[in-house]
Amino acid sequence: MNERDQVLNAAAELVSAFARNDRDAYFGAFSVDASFVFYTLEQPLLSRDAYQALWDHWRSEDGFQVLSCTSSNAFVSLQGDVAIFIHDVATELRMQGELHLSQERETIVFRKQQQGLWLACHEHLSAMPEGLPSP
Repeated sequence: MNERDQVLNAAAELVSAFARNDRDAYFGAFSVDASFVFYTLEQPLLSRDAYQALWDHWRSEDGFQVLSCTSSNAFVSLQGDVAIFIHDVATELRMQGELHLSQERETIVFRKQQQGLWLACHEHLSAMPEGLPSP
């Protein structure tokens, strides 16, 4: 399997783990030093542990549950041992008993590990520009 396909596979596994609420597999797809920028939060999350703590808070306090997550329009740019993955993502989740649907654009930066595994080291989620059709 070539490196582009390896990155696409790593991204698909990450999205699949998120979609099925598999906390361990989802966070296992990120390096410990990963950072996260979500337009819905006031501050970046500067480690995987910080995001896990927020995820756990959402689950225990807000009843956070991912119901579905679909990736489309994937693009990969290989930059040596770093790969930039961009896609559109449609997510359905439940928080505080309410259903939330979102159409977003996401960039995930993957870094190739010494053992050849691609782990995500940065995630940046953006709102989809207004006026664009949903996938």
